[in-house]
Amino acid sequence: MSKKMILDLDTGIDDTLAIAYALGSPEVELIGITGTYGNVLVEQGVRNALAVTDLFGHPEVPVYAGLSHASRKDSFEVLPVSAFIHGQNGIGDVDIPDSDRSPESGSAVDFIIDAVKTYGEDLVYVPTGPMTNIAAALAKAPEIKDEIGKIVLMGGALTVCGNVDPWQEANISQDPDAADELFRSGAPVTMVGLDVTLQTLLTYKETATWRELGTPAGRFLADMTDFYIKAYETTAPKLGGCGLHDPLAVGVAVDPTLVDTLKINMKVDVDGPTRGRTIGDNDRLNDPVKTMQVAVGVDVPRFLNEFMTRITNLAKA
Repeated sequence: MSKKMILDLDTGIDDTLAIAYALGSPEVELIGITGTYGNVLVEQGVRNALAVTDLFGHPEVPVYAGLSHASRKDSFEVLPVSAFIHGQNGIGDVDIPDSDRSPESGSAVDFIIDAVKTYGEDLVYVPTGPMTNIAAALAKAPEIKDEIGKIVLMGGALTVCGNVDPWQEANISQDPDAADELFRSGAPVTMVGLDVTLQTLLTYKETATWRELGTPAGRFLADMTDFYIKAYETTAPKLGGCGLHDPLAVGVAVDPTLVDTLKINMKVDVDGPTRGRTIGDNDRLNDPVKTMQVAVGVDVPRFLNEFMTRITNLAKA
């Protein structure tokens, strides 16, 4: 039986690449997408998820709207830097047709809980935005922490600096309280943070491969990702490409051997000047049961090969 996967996305550019990676991976079945806020408003992210799953030939994937703002806030506004990196529409300002489908009527939180109850150990949940939806699911049904197969998140930074400020990574910064609740919950969590995602880079050479396919999906992927690479030339000029943040989390969910991990119980600072920092939890440092692990090394050539092979094959079809 193939693993079942839920992607929890604020569907911007690297989230879209994560969807493509999941759909191009025969080891997993993408059973649903839950929307969140971050790169875009939740409504725009849900629209993008419906549109890109159609474009990639998978209209069977249901999309649920999740919570629209952080757990301790009343509203959310997209930051100017997010619009600069992902475009006003979240997908590099590339125009693709709206889906004729609508989001599912049920709540994302209930869908997550129901999926854990249905698939148990066979379910892998991959949040690549703020952790608001999964924290709400754990608050509503705490027992799912012992029932879910695994959670592989994109977020945080342990051995490197953050990308919002020296200690905060963007996804965690959106809702540090929710991330802390997840980290301390005892659920089986793998953190795929900037420690490894900034080592996996895409360049114009790879996007040209997609453009040369001549398919609508190939052109879309190339145009969208070129926008992302161009933004990185301003925000991280020394990097030499764009980071494959969200696709690497999906890659690790499919094949955990892509990364080397440190087993360590983690927390998120929620008070004081370092709010949003992901760090080892001193209170549980000596607990023999480590429920979390943090990716600290990555097999870059193997991941990039898997990434290009899977997504190019999807875009070809």
